[in-house]
Amino acid sequence: MRQIETLIVDDDPDVLAMHELFVASTDGFRVAATATRAAEALACLEANAGIELILLDVHLPDGNGVEVLAEVRARFSQVGVIMITAAADAPTVRGAIGQGIDGYLVKPFAVGEFRRRLEMFRQARIAAPERLAQSDIDVLLREEAESTGSGPAPAPTGSLPKGYAQATLDLIADAVRGVDADISAAEVAEACGVSRVSARRYLDLLERRGQVELRPRYGSAGRPEHRYRWVRR
Repeated sequence: MRQIETLIVDDDPDVLAMHELFVASTDGFRVAATATRAAEALACLEANAGIELILLDVHLPDGNGVEVLAEVRARFSQVGVIMITAAADAPTVRGAIGQGIDGYLVKPFAVGEFRRRLEMFRQARIAAPERLAQSDIDVLLREEAESTGSGPAPAPTGSLPKGYAQATLDLIADAVRGVDADISAAEVAEACGVSRVSARRYLDLLERRGQVELRPRYGSAGRPEHRYRWVRR
């Protein structure tokens, strides 16, 4: 099996060692280098052209991980980036998504979730051909236009707001409709193969439309967990 060379970037030595262990024990991945600072991470990329994936923290001593991500996209565009961080505030998440990421995993997390994200990245790399046929390019352009609201207007979609795709909305709706119980955004994301952020965006849209009902549930720590249920009329 081909090994995906991975750079791990985190300023906490204990976390760095743990992530290194997780990567080393995941089939198809090899730790190529580790870094605790932004400048060190970029130097590793300069020195090792074989790196295909970066596991990147947001909070670094000499910079912000989103700024590092922007630099990676400008200089090493073929390298994948999965953000692994405790930062879950909306501006940081939106900034990372805007720069183009391959995943966003919020600490703390289960090792199974960590490995699942790596496997999703590996499968995407395996499936992606080096050269796309014109038909493949046309499909990508159409999907991009539908998701951003740009380009030629697709078939009627019930006047979706800009930034939403009808196919994804239908997928999310089917996932909630098919369960006769409350369901969380995380469970919807898992079922549909989308990020939790995307699942929550579409669930919020369905809630605003009156198609799902939001039901807060309080956990052991007293924090409400948003659960959703399909409104059956």
